[in-house]
Amino acid sequence: MPPATPPPPTWGGTTLDARRATRRRALLDAALDLAGKQGCPAVTVRSVCRAARLTDRYFYESFSSRDALLLALYDEVAGQALTALREAAPDARAAVESFLDVLTDDPRRGRVLLLEPMTDPVLGRRGADLLPVFADLVGSHLGVDPAAPDTQLTATALIGALAGLFIRWLEGTLPTDRTHLTTYCTRLLTAAPTLAHPDPLD
Repeated sequence: MPPATPPPPTWGGTTLDARRATRRRALLDAALDLAGKQGCPAVTVRSVCRAARLTDRYFYESFSSRDALLLALYDEVAGQALTALREAAPDARAAVESFLDVLTDDPRRGRVLLLEPMTDPVLGRRGADLLPVFADLVGSHLGVDPAAPDTQLTATALIGALAGLFIRWLEGTLPTDRTHLTTYCTRLLTAAPTLAHPDPLD
């Protein structure tokens, strides 16, 4: 019988992996606070380490660069938004409400997900890479055959329209409240399926 594998060593009652995970979480939380309140230019290795109360040695233990940290943060927030949309499918209103929850329950996430990619090239490229994923999810809310002639076109157009509405609303330049915005976006989603099935005579 092979000898039992010894348990991992601990320091202060926690394993090395657990301590690393805690430090990584602290760095991500610090980056969210800086980017979500001041914008991505405020996120530097020094500022994040200061906010997380860690040295740069621990920064590079988890992230190869400042950009790697920003991408990890963006992926985390985008993942939360995608999960909210998946769990709400195929109810259009529930999808809009769940997405707005992600943006507004913690306004820092809304800024990281939608506002900062407009000016930060690193997040802008990541947002463009994720566009097809969001388009597929929006397409699933249309209640039409994914193989319909214009399903992808319609889903992509909706992503652009919805993102524009949410961005202006987050910026405070869209004169409407959340209830009205939710109702309008729901109407937009429910009206869109007709675009996925063009008139055969067109």
